[in-house]
This record gives sequence, C-alpha cells and structure tokens, in this order.
Amino acid sequence: MESLEAALRGSLGIGKIHHVAVVVRDLEGSLGLYRDSLGLELEKVMPIPSDHVRIGFVLVGEVKIELVQPTDGTTGVSRFLESKGEGFHHICFEVPDIQAALDRLASDGLQLIDTSPRMGADGPVAFVHPKSCHGVLVELVEAPGGPAWSRLAEG
Repeated sequence: MESLEAALRGSLGIGKIHHVAVVVRDLEGSLGLYRDSLGLELEKVMPIPSDHVRIGFVLVGEVKIELVQPTDGTTGVSRFLESKGEGFHHICFEVPDIQAALDRLASDGLQLIDTSPRMGADGPVAFVHPKSCHGVLVELVEAPGGPAWSRLAEG
C-alpha cells in the first residue's frame, strides 16, 4: 500500500490546505477566543443538519479554521468530543476533481469513509479514514467549479 504522503504528492492535484477543524463544546464561546481575542475574521456560522453539527469558519490568510460543535449526542463528532475532548479533528485539502482523487486513493489501498462526494459547507467533500492516515481524519474538498459541483447540484 502506498503511503498517504506519496498518494497526496501524486496525481491528486492538491492546491492548498483548505481548513483545519477543531471540535468545540460551545461554538459561540470558542468564537470569543478565535474572533475576539485572536482577532481572526469570522467568515460564516452555519448549521450542517446532515452532519448534526454547527460550524464556524474563521480566516487565517488563505486557510480557514473550522470550529465544529456537535448538535446531536449520537454522531461521530459527538463521540470524538466525549472521548478525546476539544481540539484538533481533521485537516482538509482542496483538490481539482474530488472523485478522481477518491478513486486514486482507493486504488492505492486507503480506506475511504466516503466513496463519492457529498455537499459540504464549502462545496463537494469526502473523508479518508484515520486508519489510513496515521490517525488523522483527512477531508478533501473540490475547488470551486470542479466537476462534482454540477453533478451534486443536479442530483
């Protein structure tokens, strides 16, 4: 099996780190640190009902920090929070074609959580299991205008 590092250096076309995610118990309280104390610009706060979370994006240059608060005690994010506490949850890389990236990672033997993209807060997303990524949950997001955008809008 090819390592995650080698796969990411390959033909995935990673353009940048889109965001890093931090799980929090209280989104509004966390904004007191990131927005008010650290002075980061708040891009948006929104619910993601399908994932049973509320998120807030704060900007650090071209990279975002996604603050993730679970809204349902039965989800993976909630279980993560209860077992590990607040803190780093995942890293998200931007790719030009998310389905091609998923297919490449699967052919390299990585375990995918999502075998096809779904719509996330900032476009088509999919996750790679931490078991394949040295314990880190990896998210991929498709760059604006990529092929999955129109497919997901039609479906």
